[in-house]
Amino acid sequence: MRARLLVFPIKGRNWCFIRSIDRSTSESQSSQSPTTFKQLWKKVSSSSPKATAANVELCVDFVANKMNKAWSGLEKAPPGSFKNKIHGVGLSLLSRVKPSEIFLKSIPKQLTGVEVVFPSSLNARLVRRRLRHIAMRGSIVHKNYFYGSVTLLPVTSAFAVLPLPNVPFFWILFRTYSHWRALKGSEKLLQLVSDSSKIHHENDSEEKSSDSSDPPLVMEASEELERLVGDGDDVSKCRLKDICKVFDLETSDVLKYQQQKNY
Repeated sequence: MRARLLVFPIKGRNWCFIRSIDRSTSESQSSQSPTTFKQLWKKVSSSSPKATAANVELCVDFVANKMNKAWSGLEKAPPGSFKNKIHGVGLSLLSRVKPSEIFLKSIPKQLTGVEVVFPSSLNARLVRRRLRHIAMRGSIVHKNYFYGSVTLLPVTSAFAVLPLPNVPFFWILFRTYSHWRALKGSEKLLQLVSDSSKIHHENDSEEKSSDSSDPPLVMEASEELERLVGDGDDVSKCRLKDICKVFDLETSDVLKYQQQKNY
């Protein structure tokens, strides 16, 4: 399983790190996940005792799918209803999630390689260094936030005695899951970009590329991305939307980089 990553300057010292949308992979993964507690128990009980980490991941994915379905239900609630108001609060909270966290969450553990696309004017070593930096920083930051969120779960669960939806508990539960996914994504990305002996550049000779048929890291300098980014220090919103269309990116995630402070 491979992924295409885009890296380019977006505003001053701010760089955008994002993965291209891969709908086929996400759909196949969701179809393999258990949808009921009975299916989950069957998979966990039938696995070997040594597959503890895989079982934990399976349970986490099961809870995440349930949370996504509940969120979809809130999204479809009639305007002005209590559920619709809760959905509005959730959107406000989600808008504070950093785009770097969204990027790291998009790196699954099944990934065997990445193709990094960047403007042709940038140095490949600099791009790889920035990728390693965001991966190393993410592994530290999200590990600390993950443990912090876990400690808050028992506290927020006490709000269950109130005759209202326990929004604080579900928010902390979501943040726990989100930080855990970002942590695993950081570790996987760091592993893929750290092996300097297996890097392939698209402009290398055919003889050299044949020596590494399936390298974990492919660096591709793109003239088209260079043209779309332009020479300015601040990429306009219009040009960002064009980049999203050409390279199949999530527009809302890219625009978040323009709104945050220098990373």
